[in-house]
Amino acid sequence: MVDVVTAIADRANTEPISAVPAPAGTLRESAVLIAIEDGPEGAEVLLTRRSQALTSHRGEISFPGGRVDAGETFEQAALREAHEEVALDPSTIELHGRLDPISTMVTRSFIVPVVGTLGTRPLLRPAEHEVERILWVPLAELTRSDTFREEVWNFDEEPRPMFFFELDDETIWGATARILHQLLRVALGIEGPEPLAL
Repeated sequence: MVDVVTAIADRANTEPISAVPAPAGTLRESAVLIAIEDGPEGAEVLLTRRSQALTSHRGEISFPGGRVDAGETFEQAALREAHEEVALDPSTIELHGRLDPISTMVTRSFIVPVVGTLGTRPLLRPAEHEVERILWVPLAELTRSDTFREEVWNFDEEPRPMFFFELDDETIWGATARILHQLLRVALGIEGPEPLAL
């Protein structure tokens, strides 16, 4: 976990992310929390499976997070949503910086990923009607050759990569896969801009 956090913190210090405005046409600004802790296989990241009862992205794997309320920072929103969704105590999280924000093509959301670490694995509880499952996924598993795959999808007649992480019993794709892809690039020291993916 130390190497991952160091890479995030170094990046935040050398490439500080200013208040990047949401692009025109954005329908909502959101924040997600990338909560990392040390597990048996090294750094692990907290993910959830969204409830089938939700109106959007039902059953998908996601980071804890959601809409930024009026007057909130992205950090405050990420911590609040994680507390609401999985009962994660904000006082147990040490924040280290942000990844680059992403915009989604279909839902037109502007999402800021906030990175934090936990000293020990907390006792979490999924929020009824919002979260069906809580997962801790080792970053090492996400880098396996049989876990990651990429497809090319056309959006407005323009080809864009679509990322997938195939776990033993779950598939991660969409915005969550894009954020994980960026996290792994930073953690592994891969230079260059993140591809403009779907």
